Amino acid sequence: MPRTRTAVLAFAADAALVLVFVLIGRASHDENPLLGALETYWPFAVGLVIGWAVSRGWRAPLALERTGILVWVCTVAIGILLRVVTLQGAQLSFVIVTAVVLAVFLVGWRALALLARRIRSKQTASRET
Repeated sequence: MPRTRTAVLAFAADAALVLVFVLIGRASHDENPLLGALETYWPFAVGLVIGWAVSRGWRAPLALERTGILVWVCTVAIGILLRVVTLQGAQLSFVIVTAVVLAVFLVGWRALALLARRIRSKQTASRET
């Protein structure tokens, strides 16, 4: 798959997973998952975009350390910071849950993709021998 297509799909996956996190969180608090979701989503979306820019994620969209971890850290840190400065609140429990869930989402799917790629390349190599 061309790198540009991979980068677009990876960014879309990240954005979708952050939205899933927001919708699950809102639903778990008996809040309407759709109304107000944008208010909860935008700080983390800004963090995600900044994380992609800082990491230059389009260069290695599947890289765990270079892209995944940096995107995750920026998404959480900037998202929480923006929530605080816009008076949305960020209790310690929320920060912990946010960090853990977004780590699983933003780093986890990359780990699975890399594992699948390794398995596929080993299968291809064994067929060629």
